[in-house]
Amino acid sequence: MDLRRRGTALGPRLRDRVAYAVRPGWARSVMIRRVASGVLVAVAVVVEVGGQRATTDAPVLVAAHDLLPGQTITGTDLRELRFPVELVPDGALRLRADGEAHTVTGPVRTGEVVTESRLLSPRLPMQLTGRADARLVPIRLADDTVASLLRAGDVVDVLNAQAQILAAGAIVALVPTAAASTPTRNTTTPPILLAMTESAAHRVAGAGLDAALAVVLH
Repeated sequence: MDLRRRGTALGPRLRDRVAYAVRPGWARSVMIRRVASGVLVAVAVVVEVGGQRATTDAPVLVAAHDLLPGQTITGTDLRELRFPVELVPDGALRLRADGEAHTVTGPVRTGEVVTESRLLSPRLPMQLTGRADARLVPIRLADDTVASLLRAGDVVDVLNAQAQILAAGAIVALVPTAAASTPTRNTTTPPILLAMTESAAHRVAGAGLDAALAVVLH
């Protein structure tokens, strides 16, 4: 037997190798299908993750810089960020129009989500007290230095000069900042703002017309 011809038969030429590689076969078809299935699964996972991120993130407004109690919000005080829906607090602001021209009731730090409870609004008394009949009442304190001890959310009782309780369990809604609460020659000390029931609000408002009032912290 011709060894050269035998060697050719035992060692396929390059053309034969290529033809064999591209020739369909059962094992090769299975491998191709598996690779294609893997690619499709990977694409589906990427699409699903991207879709979930798009649907689970929500735009909210945060403070662009520190905000102080009594400050009126302008367009430059807020900026938009996206948060996972499960981390967005109740009452978070979504539109700039919901916050602009409103007054801040308590200190808000840079990057903090701004919520309705931090702004003066018709809904604030109910949010603070949990009562639909709640009202906001401004009062002037008999001792101005007490205002520096109060913070938004504190619970106080309001008393008149005769030590009669006019309102029990009122919620502090707004305390002027230190700069705003310093009286000058032509101004008086700004009042603090309390949330309380409607009946208590009427008593406190009436008593506050004639005299400054006192508060007792809980």
